[in-house]
Amino acid sequence: MKKWLDINANTPEKARVLILGIPFDGGTSQEAGAAEAPAKIREFGEVYMPCATDDWYVLDTQPVVHDFGDVDMSGTWEEGFARVEAEALQMMRYGKFNLFIGGDHSVTIPLHRAFAKAREGKKIGIIHFDAHFDLCDCYDGHKWSHANTEKRALDDIIGPEDLLFLGIRAAEPEELNIIKRNPEITVISASDLDEMGWKECASIIEKKFKGYDHIYFTLDIDVLDPAFAPGTGTPVSGGLTSRELINLVRFILKKLPVRDMDIVEVAPPLDVNDITSWAAMRIIEEVFSFADKEL
Repeated sequence: MKKWLDINANTPEKARVLILGIPFDGGTSQEAGAAEAPAKIREFGEVYMPCATDDWYVLDTQPVVHDFGDVDMSGTWEEGFARVEAEALQMMRYGKFNLFIGGDHSVTIPLHRAFAKAREGKKIGIIHFDAHFDLCDCYDGHKWSHANTEKRALDDIIGPEDLLFLGIRAAEPEELNIIKRNPEITVISASDLDEMGWKECASIIEKKFKGYDHIYFTLDIDVLDPAFAPGTGTPVSGGLTSRELINLVRFILKKLPVRDMDIVEVAPPLDVNDITSWAAMRIIEEVFSFADKEL
Protein backbone atom coordinates (compact mmCIF):
# COMPACT_ATOMS: atom_id res chain seq x y z
CA MET A 1 0.00 0.00 0.00
CA LYS A 2 1.51 3.31 -1.06
CA LYS A 3 1.31 6.10 1.49
CA TRP A 4 -0.16 8.87 -0.70
CA LEU A 5 0.32 11.51 2.00
CA ASP A 6 -0.93 9.09 4.65
CA ILE A 7 -4.50 9.48 3.42
CA ASN A 8 -5.01 5.88 2.35
CA ALA A 9 -8.24 3.98 2.64
CA ASN A 10 -7.93 0.27 3.35
CA THR A 11 -10.72 -0.58 0.93
CA PRO A 12 -12.05 1.10 -2.23
CA GLU A 13 -15.44 1.51 -0.58
CA LYS A 14 -13.94 3.85 2.02
CA ALA A 15 -12.01 5.97 -0.49
CA ARG A 16 -13.00 8.96 -2.58
CA VAL A 17 -10.25 8.53 -5.20
CA LEU A 18 -9.22 5.22 -6.74
CA ILE A 19 -5.83 4.99 -8.46
CA LEU A 20 -4.51 2.56 -11.05
CA GLY A 21 -1.03 2.67 -12.60
CA ILE A 22 -0.45 1.61 -16.21
CA PRO A 23 3.32 1.17 -16.72
CA PHE A 24 3.38 0.93 -20.51
CA ASP A 25 5.21 2.90 -23.17
CA GLY A 26 5.11 0.47 -26.09
CA GLY A 27 2.87 2.87 -27.99
CA THR A 28 5.25 5.80 -28.06
CA SER A 29 6.76 6.94 -31.35
CA GLN A 30 9.81 8.82 -30.08
CA GLU A 31 11.44 8.63 -26.64
CA ALA A 32 10.32 5.91 -24.22
CA GLY A 33 10.29 6.16 -20.43
CA ALA A 34 6.64 6.77 -19.56
CA ALA A 35 6.34 3.23 -18.20
CA GLU A 36 8.33 4.41 -15.17
CA ALA A 37 5.93 7.22 -14.28
CA PRO A 38 3.55 5.38 -11.93
CA ALA A 39 6.41 4.29 -9.67
CA LYS A 40 8.09 7.70 -9.70
CA ILE A 41 4.91 9.64 -8.99
CA ARG A 42 4.05 7.30 -6.12
CA GLU A 43 7.46 8.11 -4.61
CA PHE A 44 6.47 11.75 -4.52
CA GLY A 45 3.08 10.83 -3.11
CA GLU A 46 4.86 9.60 0.01
CA VAL A 47 6.63 12.88 0.73
CA TYR A 48 4.48 15.61 -0.79
CA MET A 49 3.10 18.36 1.42
CA PRO A 50 -0.46 17.59 2.61
CA CYS A 51 -1.77 21.09 1.89
CA ALA A 52 -0.12 22.08 -1.39
CA THR A 53 -3.31 22.96 -3.24
CA ASP A 54 -4.20 26.46 -4.34
CA ASP A 55 -6.50 26.89 -1.36
CA TRP A 56 -4.15 25.10 1.07
CA TYR A 57 -6.73 22.44 1.72
CA VAL A 58 -5.43 19.99 4.33
CA LEU A 59 -5.56 16.40 3.14
CA ASP A 60 -4.05 14.54 6.08
CA THR A 61 -7.20 13.95 8.12
CA GLN A 62 -9.32 11.57 6.00
CA PRO A 63 -8.74 8.27 4.14
CA VAL A 64 -9.13 9.74 0.65
CA VAL A 65 -7.18 7.36 -1.63
CA HIS A 66 -7.15 3.68 -2.47
CA ASP A 67 -4.37 2.54 -4.82
CA PHE A 68 -4.94 -0.68 -6.76
CA GLY A 69 -1.29 -0.79 -7.85
CA ASP A 70 -0.26 -1.37 -11.46
CA VAL A 71 -1.86 -3.31 -14.28
CA ASP A 72 0.20 -6.29 -15.40
CA MET A 73 1.35 -5.23 -18.87
CA SER A 74 3.22 -8.44 -19.72
CA GLY A 75 2.38 -10.46 -22.80
CA THR A 76 1.09 -9.03 -26.05
CA TRP A 77 -0.18 -5.51 -26.62
CA GLU A 78 -3.72 -6.88 -26.93
CA GLU A 79 -3.47 -8.84 -23.69
CA GLY A 80 -2.15 -5.84 -21.76
CA PHE A 81 -4.82 -3.50 -23.08
CA ALA A 82 -7.53 -6.06 -22.32
CA ARG A 83 -6.38 -6.13 -18.69
CA VAL A 84 -6.34 -2.31 -18.56
CA GLU A 85 -9.91 -2.17 -19.83
CA ALA A 86 -11.15 -4.85 -17.45
CA GLU A 87 -9.48 -3.40 -14.35
CA ALA A 88 -10.53 0.15 -15.18
CA LEU A 89 -14.12 -0.94 -15.72
CA GLN A 90 -14.13 -2.66 -12.34
CA MET A 91 -12.80 0.54 -10.72
CA MET A 92 -15.39 2.75 -12.39
CA ARG A 93 -18.23 0.67 -11.00
CA TYR A 94 -17.36 1.68 -7.43
CA GLY A 95 -18.79 5.14 -8.11
CA LYS A 96 -15.67 7.02 -6.98
CA PHE A 97 -13.27 9.43 -8.71
CA ASN A 98 -10.97 7.29 -10.86
CA LEU A 99 -7.42 8.44 -11.59
CA PHE A 100 -5.21 6.51 -13.98
CA ILE A 101 -1.46 7.14 -14.15
CA GLY A 102 0.25 6.21 -17.42
CA GLY A 103 2.17 5.25 -19.35
CA ASP A 104 2.12 6.74 -22.82
CA HIS A 105 -1.09 8.08 -24.34
CA SER A 106 -1.95 4.79 -26.01
CA VAL A 107 -3.15 3.49 -22.62
CA THR A 108 -6.08 5.89 -22.87
CA ILE A 109 -7.53 3.76 -25.68
CA PRO A 110 -8.62 0.90 -23.36
CA LEU A 111 -9.49 3.45 -20.66
CA HIS A 112 -11.88 5.16 -23.07
CA ARG A 113 -13.48 1.80 -23.83
CA ALA A 114 -13.97 1.07 -20.14
CA PHE A 115 -15.42 4.56 -19.66
CA ALA A 116 -17.98 4.02 -22.43
CA LYS A 117 -19.05 0.68 -20.94
CA ALA A 118 -19.25 2.03 -17.38
CA ARG A 119 -21.33 5.04 -18.51
CA GLU A 120 -23.48 3.17 -21.02
CA GLY A 121 -26.75 4.94 -21.75
CA LYS A 122 -25.40 8.29 -20.56
CA LYS A 123 -24.35 11.36 -22.53
CA ILE A 124 -20.55 11.20 -22.52
CA GLY A 125 -17.74 13.43 -23.76
CA ILE A 126 -13.96 13.66 -23.77
CA ILE A 127 -11.67 16.56 -22.86
CA HIS A 128 -8.18 16.04 -24.26
CA PHE A 129 -5.32 18.30 -23.10
CA ASP A 130 -2.26 17.74 -25.28
CA ALA A 131 0.28 19.29 -27.62
CA HIS A 132 -1.00 16.82 -30.25
CA PHE A 133 -4.37 15.71 -31.62
CA ASP A 134 -3.65 11.94 -31.50
CA LEU A 135 -6.12 11.56 -34.37
CA CYS A 136 -4.05 9.44 -36.75
CA ASP A 137 -5.75 6.28 -37.96
CA CYS A 138 -2.48 4.36 -38.12
CA TYR A 139 0.95 5.52 -36.96
CA ASP A 140 4.27 3.69 -37.26
CA GLY A 141 2.30 0.71 -38.49
CA HIS A 142 0.02 0.60 -35.43
CA LYS A 143 -3.61 1.52 -34.78
CA TRP A 144 -3.12 1.56 -30.99
CA SER A 145 -0.18 3.93 -30.69
CA HIS A 146 -0.17 7.15 -28.70
CA ALA A 147 -0.95 8.99 -31.95
CA ASN A 148 -4.24 7.08 -32.41
CA THR A 149 -5.98 7.73 -29.10
CA GLU A 150 -8.87 9.99 -30.12
CA LYS A 151 -9.27 8.45 -33.58
CA ARG A 152 -10.13 5.21 -31.81
CA ALA A 153 -12.53 7.13 -29.55
CA LEU A 154 -14.28 8.65 -32.57
CA ASP A 155 -14.46 5.22 -34.20
CA ASP A 156 -15.80 3.41 -31.15
CA ILE A 157 -17.44 5.50 -28.43
CA ILE A 158 -18.21 9.18 -29.20
CA GLY A 159 -19.22 11.54 -31.99
CA PRO A 160 -17.24 14.58 -33.12
CA GLU A 161 -19.51 16.88 -31.12
CA ASP A 162 -18.43 15.12 -27.92
CA LEU A 163 -14.71 15.89 -28.23
CA LEU A 164 -12.67 18.93 -27.16
CA PHE A 165 -8.94 19.52 -27.52
CA LEU A 166 -6.90 22.11 -25.65
CA GLY A 167 -3.24 23.05 -26.00
CA ILE A 168 -2.68 21.72 -29.52
CA ARG A 169 0.33 23.09 -31.39
CA ALA A 170 1.50 20.20 -33.59
CA ALA A 171 -0.46 18.18 -36.14
CA GLU A 172 -0.25 15.70 -38.97
CA PRO A 173 -1.96 16.58 -42.30
CA GLU A 174 -4.25 13.56 -41.78
CA GLU A 175 -5.39 15.00 -38.46
CA LEU A 176 -6.06 18.44 -39.91
CA ASN A 177 -8.26 16.82 -42.55
CA ILE A 178 -10.29 15.13 -39.81
CA ILE A 179 -10.71 18.43 -37.99
CA LYS A 180 -11.76 20.15 -41.21
CA ARG A 181 -14.33 17.44 -42.00
CA ASN A 182 -15.70 17.52 -38.45
CA PRO A 183 -16.26 21.13 -37.35
CA GLU A 184 -18.20 19.85 -34.34
CA ILE A 185 -14.88 18.97 -32.72
CA THR A 186 -13.84 21.89 -30.52
CA VAL A 187 -10.18 22.87 -30.75
CA ILE A 188 -8.56 25.41 -28.44
CA SER A 189 -4.98 25.65 -29.62
CA ALA A 190 -2.11 26.83 -27.47
CA SER A 191 -2.11 30.11 -29.40
CA ASP A 192 -5.88 30.46 -28.84
CA LEU A 193 -5.34 30.12 -25.12
CA ASP A 194 -2.53 32.66 -25.22
CA GLU A 195 -4.76 35.18 -26.99
CA MET A 196 -7.98 34.56 -25.04
CA GLY A 197 -6.67 33.72 -21.59
CA TRP A 198 -7.57 30.69 -19.52
CA LYS A 199 -10.87 32.07 -18.21
CA GLU A 200 -12.40 32.51 -21.66
CA CYS A 201 -11.17 29.04 -22.63
CA ALA A 202 -12.75 27.64 -19.49
CA SER A 203 -16.04 29.28 -20.45
CA ILE A 204 -15.93 27.60 -23.87
CA ILE A 205 -15.32 24.22 -22.24
CA GLU A 206 -18.17 24.67 -19.76
CA LYS A 207 -20.60 25.77 -22.46
CA LYS A 208 -19.74 22.86 -24.75
CA PHE A 209 -20.35 20.20 -22.14
CA LYS A 210 -23.47 21.65 -20.53
CA GLY A 211 -25.97 18.83 -20.15
CA TYR A 212 -23.45 15.99 -20.32
CA ASP A 213 -23.65 13.21 -17.76
CA HIS A 214 -20.01 12.12 -17.72
CA ILE A 215 -16.76 13.57 -19.07
CA TYR A 216 -13.48 11.69 -19.44
CA PHE A 217 -10.52 14.03 -18.91
CA THR A 218 -7.23 12.87 -20.43
CA LEU A 219 -4.22 15.02 -19.62
CA ASP A 220 -1.03 14.53 -21.60
CA ILE A 221 1.71 16.26 -19.63
CA ASP A 222 3.18 17.62 -22.87
CA VAL A 223 0.32 20.12 -22.95
CA LEU A 224 2.74 22.04 -20.75
CA ASP A 225 5.60 23.90 -22.35
CA PRO A 226 8.86 21.91 -22.09
CA ALA A 227 10.12 24.56 -19.67
CA PHE A 228 7.55 23.17 -17.20
CA ALA A 229 7.57 19.53 -18.37
CA PRO A 230 10.84 18.54 -20.04
CA GLY A 231 10.47 14.86 -19.14
CA THR A 232 8.14 13.69 -21.87
CA GLY A 233 8.63 11.76 -25.08
CA THR A 234 7.36 14.28 -27.64
CA PRO A 235 7.84 17.80 -26.23
CA VAL A 236 6.66 20.81 -28.25
CA SER A 237 7.62 24.38 -27.40
CA GLY A 238 4.96 27.05 -26.94
CA GLY A 239 2.74 25.22 -24.48
CA LEU A 240 0.84 26.09 -21.33
CA THR A 241 2.39 27.33 -18.15
CA SER A 242 1.92 25.37 -14.94
CA ARG A 243 -0.28 28.18 -13.65
CA GLU A 244 -2.59 28.02 -16.66
CA LEU A 245 -2.90 24.26 -16.41
CA ILE A 246 -3.68 24.29 -12.70
CA ASN A 247 -6.34 26.96 -13.20
CA LEU A 248 -8.02 24.98 -15.98
CA VAL A 249 -7.87 21.67 -14.11
CA ARG A 250 -9.45 23.20 -11.01
CA PHE A 251 -12.18 24.78 -13.11
CA ILE A 252 -12.99 21.55 -14.97
CA LEU A 253 -13.10 19.44 -11.81
CA LYS A 254 -15.41 21.94 -10.12
CA LYS A 255 -17.74 22.75 -13.02
CA LEU A 256 -18.04 19.57 -15.08
CA PRO A 257 -19.06 15.95 -14.37
CA VAL A 258 -15.54 14.52 -14.48
CA ARG A 259 -15.07 11.36 -12.43
CA ASP A 260 -12.64 9.57 -14.74
CA MET A 261 -9.23 11.07 -15.54
CA ASP A 262 -5.77 10.08 -16.61
CA ILE A 263 -2.34 11.70 -16.58
CA VAL A 264 -0.02 10.32 -19.22
CA GLU A 265 3.33 10.77 -21.00
CA VAL A 266 5.39 11.64 -17.91
CA ALA A 267 8.77 10.05 -18.68
CA PRO A 268 11.10 10.13 -15.64
CA PRO A 269 14.25 8.98 -17.51
CA LEU A 270 13.93 12.03 -19.77
CA ASP A 271 13.27 14.49 -16.95
CA VAL A 272 15.38 17.27 -15.45
CA ASN A 273 15.40 17.37 -11.63
CA ASP A 274 12.05 15.53 -11.67
CA ILE A 275 10.29 18.73 -12.82
CA THR A 276 7.72 16.83 -14.88
CA SER A 277 6.88 14.26 -12.22
CA TRP A 278 6.42 17.06 -9.70
CA ALA A 279 4.09 18.84 -12.15
CA ALA A 280 1.98 15.69 -12.39
CA MET A 281 1.94 15.34 -8.61
CA ARG A 282 0.74 18.93 -8.30
CA ILE A 283 -2.26 18.13 -10.49
CA ILE A 284 -2.93 14.95 -8.52
CA GLU A 285 -2.96 16.99 -5.31
CA GLU A 286 -5.75 19.13 -6.74
CA VAL A 287 -7.67 15.98 -7.69
CA PHE A 288 -7.39 14.68 -4.12
CA SER A 289 -8.53 18.03 -2.72
CA PHE A 290 -11.49 18.25 -5.10
CA ALA A 291 -12.64 14.71 -4.35
CA ASP A 292 -12.29 15.13 -0.60
CA LYS A 293 -14.36 18.34 -0.61
CA GLU A 294 -16.89 17.67 -3.36
CA LEU A 295 -17.67 13.95 -3.65
